[in-house]
Amino acid sequence: MNGPAPQSAAAPSPFPPIADYAFLSDCHTGALVAPDGSIDWLCVPAFDAPSLFGSLLDREAGTFRFGPYGIHHPTTRAYGPGTMALTTTWKTPSGWVVVRDALAIGPSDHEDEVTPHTRPPTDDDAEHVLVRIVECVEGRVEVELVCEPAFDYGREAAAWTLVDGGRHTADAGAPGQPPAVRLQSDLALGIEGNRVHGRHVLELGERAFCALSWAEHLAVPEDVDAAAEMLAATRRYWRRWLDGARIPDHRWRDPIQRSALVIKGLTYMPTGATVAAPTTSLPETPGGERNWDYRYTWMRDATFTLQALHWLGLDWEADEFMQFVADIEPTDDGSLQIMYGIDGRRELDETTLDHLTGYAGAKPVRIGNGAFDQRQNDVFGAVLDSILIHARKSERLPNRLWPVVQTQAECASRVWQEPDQGIWEARGAPQHYVSSKIMCWVALDRAAKLAGLRGDPDLAAKWAATAEQIRDDVLAKGVSDAGVLRQHYATDSLDASTLLAGGFGFLARDDERLRATVHAIADDLTENGFVLRYRTEETDDGLSGEEGTFLICSFWLVSAFAIIGELQEANDRMERLLRIASPLGLYAEEFDVDTGRHLGNFPQAFSHLALIEAASRIIAASE
Repeated sequence: MNGPAPQSAAAPSPFPPIADYAFLSDCHTGALVAPDGSIDWLCVPAFDAPSLFGSLLDREAGTFRFGPYGIHHPTTRAYGPGTMALTTTWKTPSGWVVVRDALAIGPSDHEDEVTPHTRPPTDDDAEHVLVRIVECVEGRVEVELVCEPAFDYGREAAAWTLVDGGRHTADAGAPGQPPAVRLQSDLALGIEGNRVHGRHVLELGERAFCALSWAEHLAVPEDVDAAAEMLAATRRYWRRWLDGARIPDHRWRDPIQRSALVIKGLTYMPTGATVAAPTTSLPETPGGERNWDYRYTWMRDATFTLQALHWLGLDWEADEFMQFVADIEPTDDGSLQIMYGIDGRRELDETTLDHLTGYAGAKPVRIGNGAFDQRQNDVFGAVLDSILIHARKSERLPNRLWPVVQTQAECASRVWQEPDQGIWEARGAPQHYVSSKIMCWVALDRAAKLAGLRGDPDLAAKWAATAEQIRDDVLAKGVSDAGVLRQHYATDSLDASTLLAGGFGFLARDDERLRATVHAIADDLTENGFVLRYRTEETDDGLSGEEGTFLICSFWLVSAFAIIGELQEANDRMERLLRIASPLGLYAEEFDVDTGRHLGNFPQAFSHLALIEAASRIIAASE
């Protein structure tokens, strides 16, 4: 008897499609804005803090809407060009309004006490304020404000008080706790249980604002002009930042530019860390259990981050990230963990929030990530490749990074012959994953080059010899009879991570084994042209259910075709991937080819980094 049909990503649901959300950032935290104008996800004061608005994962876990009364489907939504500030235009029966939203960034003249910096502060920093302005541009429109926070991932309903007996300022905190946030508006506010509500009719040319603050002393803009200046300062910040990037004059300029802004928006400014995504538990399988917390920094992202930042000329951000890597604490054997908290903490214990329904019923909702202490041997290569990229760019190897080179090279030398959980953090039995072996080769190859830069030929020769030993082992045991790189030594199954063999130089671009691997994955590990990580029915990853195609793997295939010289195929696949971006140019982790829906945490740094890499390889090859 057949079981129930798998849930579709397009099943009727009160939850908006993942790709319909807009992403706001102040480089300390991020917010997701639904099409109806509701803030459905915001953690304060940092990306990995408990949510204040959590309707993304449970429709009762807090939301904050500001927009026209009774109208929930906007006419247009767009980022201000070159910014992370959102503009939404609404048509109503009686007129038109425009709403502008941003997590404010502005000039900084004092030490940040809300999220203290370990890196040198820059001239601009987060204001720790969500600012929203509505303007009537035609006719007259009734607008509504509904702010209903739910603290600690929806576990604590808000207790509101009006400030100084007025109607324009209200403070909220968990019951029995001091106020944690302040709402300011020129709408007259009223408290209705756990929410604050306001309504007002705007005439042509009139504006109204609201601002939610978790800043020091709960500082807020006092009027619409001050709020408008906050928005203007935020737009100026993003555009000045983007002015410092080297964006090629190419037909793909806009998606490259948007991806650069997303990567910057996922950066935690106080430490230089980058979160994999601002969300937790958005499902990889509709209604399934493949739900993870991605609000942390993965070491494997390091090399892709450094490649993208340096290619874009964003050397300051690259250096900030490398200083974060230099600061983090290794494990007892000297190795780095596969991931860390954005403040550098090591313990990321995983728990479930069983009181939340999950996005469209996908449970469990997880916080923390149980993979933090897994053995994943690819981490050494990711870190050392990023250090070599950085050293070559800056034409020097900082003294504080040399100990990292030594420890990671020695760790890779010790463990490369051992099985691990692989790049995809499989929760099944450890295996001799080919991509992990390749990344151990990367670790020793890059360490040898770094030793050469430092003037230590003996150490360089030692590490180079180990790299060659790893390469010989992989080519003897990790290649099938068809000349294709295996997922691991005990199977002929395919794995998209072996596409990295070309990008990291493990196999030369004219090596037939690389060409055979690229074509095998393109032919046998795709659905409608989009790439799977692996076949779940062939891989013991410790989980049940199917998953969507992985966007990073699809971009890796584009890069791989460019590397082996098949530029037309690379271009065709790139254009197809660009067409499935969200309406605002964002990418989640996965793509459901049957429904055209995005799946997984959103927006996903890895997807945008891979887009930048694929574009850079095609542009370079074309030139």
